[in-house]
Amino acid sequence: MNSAFLYAAARTPFGRFGGALAEMRPDDLAAIALTGVLGKTPGLDPAAIGDVVWGCANQAGEDNRNVGRMAVLLAGLPVEVPATTVNRLCGSSLDAAMMASRTIETGDADVVVAGGVESMTRAPWVLPKPSRAFPAGNVTAVSTTLGWRLVNDNMPKEWTVSLGEANELLGDKFGISRVRQDEFAARSHNLADAAWTAGFYDELVVPVPGVELARDEGIRPGSTPEKLAALKPSFRKDGTITAGNASPLNDGASAVLLGSEAAAERIGSAPIARVAGRGVSAVEPPMFGYAPVEAADRALRRAGITWAEVAAVELNEAFAVQSIACVDAWGIDPAIVNAKGGAIAIGHPLGASGGRVLGTLAARLRTSGERWGVAAICIGVGQALAVVLENVA
Repeated sequence: MNSAFLYAAARTPFGRFGGALAEMRPDDLAAIALTGVLGKTPGLDPAAIGDVVWGCANQAGEDNRNVGRMAVLLAGLPVEVPATTVNRLCGSSLDAAMMASRTIETGDADVVVAGGVESMTRAPWVLPKPSRAFPAGNVTAVSTTLGWRLVNDNMPKEWTVSLGEANELLGDKFGISRVRQDEFAARSHNLADAAWTAGFYDELVVPVPGVELARDEGIRPGSTPEKLAALKPSFRKDGTITAGNASPLNDGASAVLLGSEAAAERIGSAPIARVAGRGVSAVEPPMFGYAPVEAADRALRRAGITWAEVAAVELNEAFAVQSIACVDAWGIDPAIVNAKGGAIAIGHPLGASGGRVLGTLAARLRTSGERWGVAAICIGVGQALAVVLENVA
């Protein structure tokens, strides 16, 4: 089989809920990320793209009707370039990249673009459709921004708790204190600020036309555990999870360009990293934040390496508590995890986050010259994905 390589990565800056990107439709954001990643390889004829695989978690509003195909058309790519949209909730764009890598490995295509988008600001309210015309009672509009909606009554109640309560349960299980969570969150903000200041993200992030947003909107420089300790718990009166140690609601898009080794001449540049291993895992829904533990372990086994060889980890920070639980379980040095900041600071636009962690991981390996890295992400309703990259730059 062929090997799949990552050639380029790009993303928009991530905007806060109701913030700088609030007026941007998700299909337009997707087109910007798609155009941005292709701008990294100007020698590539877009007609050579065998497929586009796009992730999106919501798909209830302007991101409906196969937003990946809409991005291709809005970006001005040849109409012959196909596209599909996949939904594995928070892992959608990492799933898209994994699918793209398999497509290349099997020889079904030499060049594939993968990515994802989410506008949590513009996610609509929905009304359940009545079974008969003109019901006499009231109906409730349900927000599609985040979490369960229109839940099936046959689903066990303990499985349908909020994402926040699920992570409170995870914190209880592993005895992870509020202090550790706030320390982790402050580190995320300060590392993200330092990375932006040092220029790390300059080559990864592409501007959104007509929007004055120079970097990720949610980063709070100078965050400290003491400042975060003043915030009230969000899900339990005596809980440990706050708005400060959990990822916020965000808008944004990301994209990666993958290809075979033989596609380098067509792409016009050398590859950056090889997709060396993939892993998917599932657990009971409330423990979804812990699912990356097994997903990453499986990806490492398939890559034929161990944690002792891993130099960089990009773990999507849905909540500080679940990130700490995963790092503890892996027994790795926390310093190699999210060294350029994580989702608590940068943001977590659901469908775009997997592409962000994969692109950031490749850039970290390329900058450091180290060989192996892991990108992992937890997924609501009890799943996770992970990818092992080998630096070949």
